[in-house]
Amino acid sequence: MPTRTSRTAWKGSLEEGSGRVELSSSGAGAFDVSFPKRSAEKAEGTTSPEELIAAAHSSCYAMQFSALVGEAGGTVESLDVSADVSLGPEQGGGFKLTGIVLNVSGDISGIDADAARKAAEDAKATCPVSKALSGVEISLKAGF
Repeated sequence: MPTRTSRTAWKGSLEEGSGRVELSSSGAGAFDVSFPKRSAEKAEGTTSPEELIAAAHSSCYAMQFSALVGEAGGTVESLDVSADVSLGPEQGGGFKLTGIVLNVSGDISGIDADAARKAAEDAKATCPVSKALSGVEISLKAGF
């Protein structure tokens, strides 16, 4: 399996500095980052590690869920998956990811709602990004 790469160029201190993260492997884009905007309610055109993790998690989850639905005999007609990744203070200083909420809804054929919900829960536990983030509480909201 391939290895994917991103890189960040940074200048300045945490509070006053800024950087640019580049999706190097795909060339899909480069995005501004800064700590003041990372910790603010409004991102104002910058991304953050949390948003990038949310993108990775929602796309990985969608793939794993689709695979599990297929294994159960169903077909994913369409999915809408989002991930909400929260950053907060850590006891003793610093910051940590305080939680992730996966939200999934969609149109599934060939299996009933209970089987779709089981696939949704199993995908939460088995997608590679969920496994990598096992130190963070991950919850699921599924609408089928």
